[in-house]
Amino acid sequence: MEKIKFVDPDTQEEIEFAVEEETQLNGIRYLLVSEGQESGDCEAYILKEVSTDEEEIVYQMVEDDVEFSALAKIFSELTDDETALEY
Repeated sequence: MEKIKFVDPDTQEEIEFAVEEETQLNGIRYLLVSEGQESGDCEAYILKEVSTDEEEIVYQMVEDDVEFSALAKIFSELTDDETALEY
């Protein structure tokens, strides 16, 4: 499972997420990520690729409700039957 590092813009804390799924919508790349727990419930987040340069890709949390709902539906269809997404 691919891992990415995300820096919280509010606290500057670096968090490592496991990439569960990815998709592209309107030319923008989105990732469904989790805290990487193998069993049980865990929090999942949708990250949006906002910029890239030669060495670094920058993501931000999707906070717009309409955008989030549309992506949650897409990721719900892409994930396996054992994964239940609540949004």
